[in-house]
Amino acid sequence: MELTPGTLLKNIDSPADLKKLSREQLHQVCDELRQYIVDIVSVHGGHFGASLGVVELSVALHYVYNTPYDQLVWDVGHQAYGHKILTGRRDNFPSNRKYKGLSGFPKRSESEYDTFGVGHSSTSISAALGMAMAAKYKGEDRKSVAVIGDGAMTAGLAFEAMNHAGVADSDVLIILNDNCMSIDPNVGALKEYLTDITTSQTYNKVKDDVWKLLGKLPVGKNFSRTMAHKLTEGVKGMVSSKANLFEALKLRYFGPIDGHNITKLVDTLQDLKHIPGPKILHIVTVKGKGYDLAEKDQTLWHAPGLFDKVTGKIQKKTFDLPQPMKYQDVFGHTIIELAEKNEKIFGITPAMPSGSSLKYMMAKMPDRAFDVGIAEQHAVTVSAGMATQGMKVFCNIYSSFMQRAYDMVVHDVAIQKLPVIFCLDRAGLVGEDGPTHHGCYDIAYMRCVPNMIVAAPMNEAELRNMMYTAQLETHQLPISIRYPRGEGVMPEWRTEMKEIKIGTGRKLSAGSSGKDGEGVAILSFGHPGNFAASAIRELKNDGINPAHYDMRFAKPLDEVMLHEVFAKFDKVITIEDGTIVGGFGSAVLEFMAAHNYKAQVKIMGIPDSLVEHGTPKQLYEEIGIDANGIVKVVREMMGVRVLVKG
Repeated sequence: MELTPGTLLKNIDSPADLKKLSREQLHQVCDELRQYIVDIVSVHGGHFGASLGVVELSVALHYVYNTPYDQLVWDVGHQAYGHKILTGRRDNFPSNRKYKGLSGFPKRSESEYDTFGVGHSSTSISAALGMAMAAKYKGEDRKSVAVIGDGAMTAGLAFEAMNHAGVADSDVLIILNDNCMSIDPNVGALKEYLTDITTSQTYNKVKDDVWKLLGKLPVGKNFSRTMAHKLTEGVKGMVSSKANLFEALKLRYFGPIDGHNITKLVDTLQDLKHIPGPKILHIVTVKGKGYDLAEKDQTLWHAPGLFDKVTGKIQKKTFDLPQPMKYQDVFGHTIIELAEKNEKIFGITPAMPSGSSLKYMMAKMPDRAFDVGIAEQHAVTVSAGMATQGMKVFCNIYSSFMQRAYDMVVHDVAIQKLPVIFCLDRAGLVGEDGPTHHGCYDIAYMRCVPNMIVAAPMNEAELRNMMYTAQLETHQLPISIRYPRGEGVMPEWRTEMKEIKIGTGRKLSAGSSGKDGEGVAILSFGHPGNFAASAIRELKNDGINPAHYDMRFAKPLDEVMLHEVFAKFDKVITIEDGTIVGGFGSAVLEFMAAHNYKAQVKIMGIPDSLVEHGTPKQLYEEIGIDANGIVKVVREMMGVRVLVKG
């Protein structure tokens, strides 16, 4: 299906083309850009509501500023589709988030207009401030602009950056895109504060009246701009203290203004270009703007998948047989089962109640399950605080997001031996979101922390057993339980939960070691054990019968099982969906060296290089740890040659 951009949009290959248009034509550009995003995402998939909400802002920024010389930084970046389309990537946009195609986020290696690579939240202000400070040092008249949502503004990094910006005396503009949403509705006091600003009729009426009055007063000898500014601030102080948060940080505050009024946006940005120093423009937008269903259900339409743009019907796969549930949903329902029997159980997530499926517990037990906002560090430490009082806290954070809270894991949890239960969703290669979201490193960074237990289930039943074990009173150490994005392998997943002895694995297949002790053993950690099981079925056609051990724990290792493995086999393969540097395979090698075993060992996992985006199937095939990759490695180790036909 050929999707053709509108009559104006099809001729915009760069912001220079956009600047050739009259201000009146910008309304049509916005309509065409919004429609093109709907057309492409409905057929090819991707993030949806966020980009629709900033169409006017995207057009206004590239119309007013001299990009890419002026530096534009998008926070998170899933709202930057319009930005990409306007900066030379329109015709290639259907490849967005596809294997070998455009990234779903701004990426420096992709375009000079993408000034800073993003994917995680709340980095934009720091990055833009750094650019502004460098421009000042080099004597460049270069503008720096950060676009950040009200959800991302809740993170500590954003406040740290604003605190610095207020005293750095650099020319940086922060645009606060206020839509009351991140992926799920925003929470916390800052959300209430911004809502107060945008809904205060008295504040906004007086603000508008003062602006109109100042426009009529003669700025000159008897009425200076300084006096005008003092008058504005004085009147604001009389009617409200709403802007004081930003003003107290020495950021000049402007707004709130309608983020869908392209004329107002252009006029305001033109004015702000000539006001030096750190400043913040507060705009109010609607996530999903222009597509009715996306406006009404903003969480569902954050990234809906493929859909019929006319009817709004979202495409869903249908199957004749029952299918496995997503691991995240197994977590979401299992924690409720456990909490109904153990009143000490709590659930914590930083702004991912839908993505982690903690939403089910939040709905059923709102006094025991909490979304703390985009605040991973706080999520870990508040869990630690609850643990000191005897609570059993399941802290659910994506593997890549946990990287932001690493100091808290060490300082606040592990050193104090607090039994916080970390459930790391999105472990391994997550697919289309790419390297910013792949959960590659948690095995390595958790394994090196004293007192930390590192576990990974091979299937849904094992996940339930690990969760059950972690909440028992006899368990008094922190534990990391990692599992991947997507479906498991068991349609009938609601199994009876049983305690697992910490540091014990499972022998799934004894294999055969051969007459002279030769043979191969596969040691798997977590979900890739299913890849290994598929490979073993294929290898039996070659007369090869590997042993298969589901190790379950990377720390502590099942040393009894490993002694058995190295006593029987001189060829060992380890497989994991984490980095091969310092991960599960490294732990096995450390054991082998400590006990003076000699064997040929092949570590299979995520290589020490960045893996780009694509479907998980494509990516696991690319790095060679799918079933076919395992078959190939086993054959090579066993000296089996396979004839290729043709």
